[in-house]
Amino acid sequence: MIPVNRIPDGLTFSEDLEPGRTYQLTEDKIQGFVTDGEALKQAIYKVLNTEKYEYPIYSFQYGIELNNLIGQDPTYVKIELMRRIRECLLTDERITGVDNFQFTEAGDEINCTFTVTSIYGEMQITREVTY
Repeated sequence: MIPVNRIPDGLTFSEDLEPGRTYQLTEDKIQGFVTDGEALKQAIYKVLNTEKYEYPIYSFQYGIELNNLIGQDPTYVKIELMRRIRECLLTDERITGVDNFQFTEAGDEINCTFTVTSIYGEMQITREVTY
C-alpha cells in the first residue's frame, strides 16, 4: 500500500521558534538560565564565535567563516563581514534584521558594531575580527 500524506483529524502542527530559555553561560561556568532577549544575545554570541566547518559537532550551516579573511584587504573584509554576519544571523527565526554596520580599524583588527532587530527588540552587537 502506498502511504498517503494526510494529517489525522484533530491533529495540528506548529513551527516552534528557537528556545526562549536556555542555560546561562558565563566566562568560567554554566549556571542558571536566561530567557528571551538574553537567550538570543547568547545565541548570537555563540554563532559569531564558532568558526564554520571547523567543529564536527555543528552542522555546516552553523557558525561564521572568518579564518579565510586573514591577510585580505580591509575594504574586502568589511564587505564580507556584513554579508557573512547577516547570513549566519538571519537563519534564526527570532531575528528579523541586521543593519547599521559601523567599523573601526586598529592595527590588524576591525571592530564591527551592528544592530540586530529581533522579536524581542533591538540590540547592539560588537564583534572584533583580525584580518
